[in-house]
Formats: sequence, structure tokens, C-alpha cells
Amino acid sequence: MFKIGIIGAGNMGEAIVRGLIEKNVVKSTEIIVSDIDPDRISYLVEKYNVAGSSSNKRVVENSEIIFLSVKPKDLEKTLEPIKDSFTQDKVLISVLAGIKIEKIRKILEKPVIVRIMPNTPALIGEGAIGVSFEEIDENKKLEILNILNALGVVVEVEEFLMDVVTGLSGSGPAYVFMFIEGLIQGGIKGGLSYPQAKELAVQTVLGAAKLVKELDEHPAVLRDKVSSPAGTTIYALHILEEKGLKDAVISAVEEATKRSKELSK
Repeated sequence: MFKIGIIGAGNMGEAIVRGLIEKNVVKSTEIIVSDIDPDRISYLVEKYNVAGSSSNKRVVENSEIIFLSVKPKDLEKTLEPIKDSFTQDKVLISVLAGIKIEKIRKILEKPVIVRIMPNTPALIGEGAIGVSFEEIDENKKLEILNILNALGVVVEVEEFLMDVVTGLSGSGPAYVFMFIEGLIQGGIKGGLSYPQAKELAVQTVLGAAKLVKELDEHPAVLRDKVSSPAGTTIYALHILEEKGLKDAVISAVEEATKRSKELSK
């Protein structure tokens, strides 16, 4: 019997495997994974010493907690053939963007269903994870939260807000990667080498994020502290405002949220 089963061994499936093992939540021998791609299964088995199977049914029947990490469009064809394998003592944790618990419940009657929206930094234990629960035993809930905490920071929200979580933190790393790319390219344009620009850009974003978290001040307050009268920063901020950086980010979150809602229909 395995503690954790993972159906869908893509990037997020691997992030879950790695996070759980590295944070010592479970042993590698307590995890079993399945995927439609046998090469992907072999890769995870070899790299993380987990068990692998081409059978989703075997994963469900032999695991206590099952992460469902397939594409949203594959929900029905993944769960329908194995729905009878889910018993009342099982917990299904859905990682599917835009898919409501209610929709999964129409296929599965018995297991506890939990909906999460992690992001790719979960691969290194630095994810931002939104989670929504049905009615659930408090001890079981604490067990699930302990597992999810291995992947990063967990924020519990009502399910109707999960689409916003998807638009903000689920897709958010891509926005940050694009910003970092811009910083690097700006540095290169000014004469820095790629390694120099990358190291400075990455540390700038990392350090700024830590300041926001640890000082617990509004980002606008911290921004103003960097902006000296007639200095370089205020001139740069003027350009960012003129180009609509903040509005573009807000619109990006809104569009991703909208798409998540469309996926749920």
C-alpha cells in the first residue's frame, strides 16, 4: 500500500513528487505514479526511486491520497474507467485548472475531494498553493495541509476564488519570468554579459520579494523608499507607468482568471 498516488507525471506531477520527498513528508517508496507516457514514468522511477505503473486503477486502489494532475480536457476519460476504485477512505486532490469539485463529484461519489492550484516553483518547495475543501474531517484536513506545505506556501480560499488563484499565482511565474527576461535584456543592452545580467536580475527579484514578505509593508511604500528625488529610479518608474506595466499585469491576471472560468464550463 502506498501513501501517495499521482496520476499524471508531467511537470506538476514531478514537482509534487520532489517536494514530498525532499521535505521528508513521505519516503520515495511510499509514492506511486502513472502516466500515459511510459518514458515519463521511467524517468520519475529512475530519478526519484518511486514506484511506477501504466495503470491508473492500480494507483487508486493502492494509494490513500491520490493527486490528479492531468490536463483538464482529460478529466472524464481519466476518471470514468476507474471511478469504482475510489472508496470512501480515499482522498482525491485535483490539480486541474478550472475544474470545480462539483464537476468531479458528478463522476466520483465516494472519495473526499480537495481542489488545489499550485505553481511550478513547487518543484523546489517554493510554490504558492491555493486550496479549497469540501466538508472534511478536521484531522484529515490537517494531514492534507501538512502534505501541501511541503510544496510551498498554502492559502486556503473559498472555491469560487480558485479561478483568481489560477490567474494570479498559478500562471504568475510566467509573468515573473518575462519580467526577469526584460531585466536581463536591459542589462545586456547596457553592456553587461548574459551571466552578469542574469545574476543581478534574479537576485534583484528574489531580494525584492523577500523584502515585501519579511517587512510586511505595502509594495508601494517600499517602491517609494527606493525613489530618490530626481534620481534614476523615479525616471525609470515614469517609463514603466507610461508603458502601462501595472495595468498590463492586472489585465494578465484577469485574462487568466477568465480562461480558468471558461475551462470550468
